This record gives sequence, structure tokens and C-alpha cells, in this order.
Amino acid sequence: MQPKYFLINFDPVAISIGPLDIHWYGFMYLLAFLSFWGIGNRIATHREWWGWHKQDVSDVLFYGMLGVILGGRIGYMLFYGFDLLVQNPLSVFKVWDGGMSFHGGLLGVIFAMGWFARRTHRSFWQVADFVAPLVPLGLAFGRLGNFIGGELWGRLTDVSWAMIFAKSTGFRAGDTEALEAAWRSGALDHLARHPSQLYQATLEGLGLFIVLMWYSATPRPRAAVAGLFLIGYGSFRVVAEFFRQPDAHLGFLAMQWLTMGMLLSIPMLVAGAAIMLFAYRSVQHSGSAP
Repeated sequence: MQPKYFLINFDPVAISIGPLDIHWYGFMYLLAFLSFWGIGNRIATHREWWGWHKQDVSDVLFYGMLGVILGGRIGYMLFYGFDLLVQNPLSVFKVWDGGMSFHGGLLGVIFAMGWFARRTHRSFWQVADFVAPLVPLGLAFGRLGNFIGGELWGRLTDVSWAMIFAKSTGFRAGDTEALEAAWRSGALDHLARHPSQLYQATLEGLGLFIVLMWYSATPRPRAAVAGLFLIGYGSFRVVAEFFRQPDAHLGFLAMQWLTMGMLLSIPMLVAGAAIMLFAYRSVQHSGSAP
């Protein structure tokens, strides 16, 4: 019997240079930061109305990197691993054990943007509107890292494009031969899942990037671009959560469909709509474009 679905069991190490191992997830973070820097420099050069320079892009990227890493880890421990944090507060530093939260990273980036705005004598919305279109492509790389790492998989399904994630099968990490033998025999077909990481990479990553780049290509009311980012991410994340397996230690929060990801994303959607309404009403009241 031939396997019906692909088995996802990549080597987590992308490149080995002597004793140094570069993991795929770290490599994807590098691509995310490089895409921010490269596209940000292009926007600063070709969209003069932003009033940004290449040095500004490098500086805000540095602040943003700190916000992503610190906020992402602390947010994960607060939202998804609070019990562990209470038992062992030092676990927040165990980044090698995995665990990063987008919503925590977002809060970290918001703080970093506020700090950068203050240092450069800009308004918060001037910074947020410039940064927002540069974020989704980095999210896409992050979700590809999740996919390659075989983590944050989707719910069980029998759709033709479903995949079997090695870490969800119950086999130990070193039992590669037994795992592949079971897969080739078709014995693991009932464990096929939605590749929800790819759904998220496409929706809240590439799709949102295209929307925001198009929307920000001409001057918009101040805060509108940031507001659209919140609406877009919140909407796409809620959709993706219907296909993504909830964290095992949390499960469904209510009604067998509400997940922590939804609970954290719905306020983003509402806040984004309020910010866009505020942005366009401000223009109407001022009687002129920003």
C-alpha cells in the first residue's frame, strides 16, 4: 500500500559549518529581517513623502528586532505557557525550547516603534504606517520556518493536499526508520493534517503584504496603513485558526471552536477598524489630506 499523503520530517539544521549549526527557523528570521531592510530602503528611496532615509530603516529595524524577540518570547510565556512561567520564572529565557508568540512580538514592536518615534521626534503613527507594510513578508518566512520545523500543524483532515507531520505521529525523534516504514505502508494516513502553516504564510504573510504595499503606494490618512494591517492580520488569523490545531495544553477555550489565537486576534480586528475610522474622520474634519 502506497502512502496517500506527504510526510513532513525535515532536518531542522539548514547549514552546518564546523561546530556551528544554523537552524531553519533562525535562517527564516534572518530572511525576515533582511526583507524588512531591503524593502524598507527601497520605499525610503522611492516614496519621498514618507520622509525616511536608509539610516532610519536600519535604526527602526534594530529596535524592531529587539521588540520581536523579547516580546515574542515573553508573550508566549504569558499567553501560552503561564503555568510553566509561574512554576519556573527562569523558563522565559529558555528560547532553545521553542515558543514565540506573534501577538507578544506585536506588543514588543509597538513598544519599540514608540521608543523610536520619541528618539527621532516623529509621531507614533508616522513610524507605524511606514513599518506596517514591511512586517507581513517576515511573517510569511516565520510560518515557513514553522512548516519546515513540523510544528504548529493543522487539524486532522482528508483533503488531497493534507500532510503528515512527523512530530504529530507519536514516534520519537530518533525513530526515523520506523517512522518512514509506517508512512510508506500507509499506516499513518489517518494522521494527515491541514498544512496550516502554509495557509498562514499565504494569507497573513504574502497576501497581507501585497494588500498593504498596494494601499501604501499613495499617501493615505495618518494611521490608516497601520489600521489596515491590524484588520488584515486579525481577519486572516481568525480564518486560519479554523484549520490550525489548538495548542495541546490549552485546547479549545469555548464552544469547541474558539482558540487562544482567535481570542487574541479579534481585538486586533476591532482596533484596526477603529483606527481607520479615526484616520479618515480626522482628514474630513481637517479638510485636507495628510
